[in-house]
Amino acid sequence: MTDETAAPGAGRRAWVEQIMGMPISVHLRGPELATAEVTSAVAGVFADLREVEALFSTFRADSQVSAINRGELSPGDYHPLVTEVVELCAEARDRTDGCFDADLPAPGGGRWFNPAGLVKGWAVERASARLRALPGRDFCLNAGGDIILGGAEPWRVGIEDPTGPDRLIAKIAVTTGAVATSGSAHRGAHILVPATGAPAVGVLAATVTGPSLTWADVYATAAVARGGQALGWLGGLPGYAGLVVRPGGVALVTVDWPL
Repeated sequence: MTDETAAPGAGRRAWVEQIMGMPISVHLRGPELATAEVTSAVAGVFADLREVEALFSTFRADSQVSAINRGELSPGDYHPLVTEVVELCAEARDRTDGCFDADLPAPGGGRWFNPAGLVKGWAVERASARLRALPGRDFCLNAGGDIILGGAEPWRVGIEDPTGPDRLIAKIAVTTGAVATSGSAHRGAHILVPATGAPAVGVLAATVTGPSLTWADVYATAAVARGGQALGWLGGLPGYAGLVVRPGGVALVTVDWPL
């Protein structure tokens, strides 16, 4: 969740649409928020995200990801955005020592491609370029708790307590950067250990802050999959900081976690 703060006299506007099975919100602060330029930028954000949903949804039979998993699409026929994500997923696997892997064991044997743990953060970061291009405005783009922010004044970001999502376990101030959270609070044990396909245990939730939402999202997912060694691993990522919630609700942070 976010709490808007702005300089006296600054205007505020918010827009929300349901995309990728979640509410996605755009918040802007600054002057002249009812202009055609602003309206076009916000509409472009939502259009970008709907395009990504159409390409990558594992729930839509007509998506390219579904076609890949049916064996109907070869790499030479991928949409350029799908090719980009496939390459990023390979890089993510290397960066996380295999704790993030979009190629997962499939029920009944074989493998299936599910890049969801990277796609959301990447898509939101990509779409946020439209907001970053609006001069003199602060922005917050929030997709189900994965957030990218920019501007001149800080935003206050609350981190949900996975043992009681109606409570906050931490609050941080972020002016420009990303905050991503992965865990079981809303979707159950949906994060799998790539090597086995079993649900990840040992970490209820992980939140990562840093300059890129793409990589903060990947690192948060990988931290949950890594389990008991997550905090030490997060502490070694240059430019990123992490908060890990262990079973029982114990929260631990890396030494550079923002206060």
